[in-house]
Amino acid sequence: MRDRSTTMTVRIGEQLSEFVAENIGASGAYDNVSEYIRDLIRRDKERVEQQAFERLKAELARDFAKPESEYAPLTADMIIARHKARSR
Repeated sequence: MRDRSTTMTVRIGEQLSEFVAENIGASGAYDNVSEYIRDLIRRDKERVEQQAFERLKAELARDFAKPESEYAPLTADMIIARHKARSR
């Protein structure tokens, strides 16, 4: 797999800049700004994935709580279409 990195420029205000500086170097948890930003992005990605997983678990719990008489056979295409309709 090829490493495809992107350079981004981010402009932040003085308060945020000071906060970032407090977290960098000998007194902070990160060696540099890039390391800090990558960690923030990874954590946010994990948060979004966890939220999606929690929504899936809640949907499955609702479906499994229904009486068996309400069960209906579904194809993968039907499930994907239902998910797309709910996502809109």
